[in-house]
Amino acid sequence: MEPTVNQYVPSDYLPIIIQFAAALGFVIFALVMTHLLGPKRKSEVKGAAWESGIESVGDARTPISYKYFMTAILFVLFDVEIIFMYPWAVNFREFGLDGFLQMVVFMGMLLAGFFYVIKKGILKWE
Repeated sequence: MEPTVNQYVPSDYLPIIIQFAAALGFVIFALVMTHLLGPKRKSEVKGAAWESGIESVGDARTPISYKYFMTAILFVLFDVEIIFMYPWAVNFREFGLDGFLQMVVFMGMLLAGFFYVIKKGILKWE
């Protein structure tokens, strides 16, 4: 069967497969070589648990405030929303008034979510 203009054949994916195989091969090669060539000196001091040069004290399972997680999740959420604005900004003139109005609605929803977060006091630290 002859491929048409809009039909992909398996050979079209060959460059992607080659690049993936090369990247995977490099990762495996680097891991194996660092394991084989790296120093293997073990000592009690190297095996001790240290954090930022200070000896660890207490239990590692202490509860952490949920505000850290909420701040991180909100940062990722709003950061991902900003990523959607780049393609729109690049093609701003091609979208015309319809694209502008869609972005105004998008920004309005984004700002509504942001004001909701502010109203709930999620970003306030006590």
